[in-house]
Amino acid sequence: MPFVLSLDEGTTSARAAVYDRQGRRIAMSTRAFNCQYPQPGWVEQDAEEIWRLQIEAAREAIAQVCTTPNEIAALGITNQRETVVVWDKVTGKPIAPAIVWQCRRTAQYCTTLAQSSDAKLIEERSGLVIDAYFSASKIRWLLHNVHNSAQRAANGELLFGNIDTWLIWNLTGGRCHVTDVTNASRTMLMDLESGDWDDHLLRIFEIPRAMLPKIVPSSGIVGETDAAILGAAIPISGIAGDQQAALAGQACFRPGLSKNTYGTGCFALLHSGAKPPHSRNRLLATRAASMGGKAFAVEGSVFVAGAAVQWLRDQLGLIATAGESEQMAESLPDNGGVYVVPAFVGLGAPHWDSNARGLVCGLTRGAGKAHIVRAALESIAFQTRDLVSAMESDSGEPLKELRVDGGASMNNFLMQFQADLLGRPIVRPTDSETTALGAAYLAGVATGFFSGQQELESFWQADRRWEPAISEDHRKQLIAEWNQAVARTRA
Repeated sequence: MPFVLSLDEGTTSARAAVYDRQGRRIAMSTRAFNCQYPQPGWVEQDAEEIWRLQIEAAREAIAQVCTTPNEIAALGITNQRETVVVWDKVTGKPIAPAIVWQCRRTAQYCTTLAQSSDAKLIEERSGLVIDAYFSASKIRWLLHNVHNSAQRAANGELLFGNIDTWLIWNLTGGRCHVTDVTNASRTMLMDLESGDWDDHLLRIFEIPRAMLPKIVPSSGIVGETDAAILGAAIPISGIAGDQQAALAGQACFRPGLSKNTYGTGCFALLHSGAKPPHSRNRLLATRAASMGGKAFAVEGSVFVAGAAVQWLRDQLGLIATAGESEQMAESLPDNGGVYVVPAFVGLGAPHWDSNARGLVCGLTRGAGKAHIVRAALESIAFQTRDLVSAMESDSGEPLKELRVDGGASMNNFLMQFQADLLGRPIVRPTDSETTALGAAYLAGVATGFFSGQQELESFWQADRRWEPAISEDHRKQLIAEWNQAVARTRA
């Protein structure tokens, strides 16, 4: 029986999953890796470690279900977006650690750029708000700060890629230097409408076109893996940034459908159809993964979501495992007036404030560690509510429901609190690992493993649904107190 392999390279782990013809996940392997924080606000990773661990995970997942790697009919890739790798075209060695999407080292440059005469053109063409979050300023930083790299890039000696491009280049033995339109739309270097690199944007950021990958569709065969790597020459036929992959995995192929992924960060996307959207509330316009033609989405990004739970565990030692947070939160009747705003690397949409910093407020002598744990969980829902409110304002229509996925979506306390804050139903699918699933869908359709969109929509099934359970007055009070806490981070 043939299968589809999905490589899901996230911010904190490299995973591989295998799917059958009914879109069911039948194997998954995971390898965790670390981030480095060399200076306050800086976040880096070892790109070679990511590659090594991703292949370990892939080999293990294949071995769990396949007698031979030849049973893998297609391979899809999804990845943490915006993270930048620059490497030597000949040796394949990165010139510096990968700069992770969370890194704020270029924040001051972006603040200055946002006040320049180029700002309007950048935002209109890219669909993005000028921020250190995106790839362009990170690439520029490397070219300006790694010895002789600007000249080497101009000479065609260096290559740039987000993690999708880095993995594909290695998987194909250096034969394919490509990215898909969803990842390219997050670099701040692509014209959102045309789907091609924009010479004006390249000039502004001082980035030579020679180092950029070719932009390809999200669903389509771009090359084959080197047989020595996974044991067979497997078609690489699906590529999407993690959030656009999750949108596909949630079967949100039609305008008006939305999802929110609760991962390291939190990302809400609303499928907006075939025309580029224009947000009045500082949300982002981005490409959606498509199996034919152009597709766009509106996106809101929270920089710290599940990472706040990791902070409780790893930095504060308030919990031993992420799962403990649910029981601790439910042990209290309310948050006791305690609020956590996890602006560790600034605030994302709709605030876009690089200078904001995290805080814990409302502490009294009666507050204990359970209050802080509960407040950290609630902060994820509050930030998501801010995004959804902006989306509803942009669209002029209330969401009927919000489809959820990602690790923190398994926290039932958080999901109920999210429904309460939104005043909308929350729906979790049977397979909450929709990022990997979306990459498998894109790869499978391109090779005929799946017949198309209609079949994929038939696969989607709800696991659990949460309805709002608090009064409107209570909801307004909670939101008002949250807004006061956020204002303090920006003072």
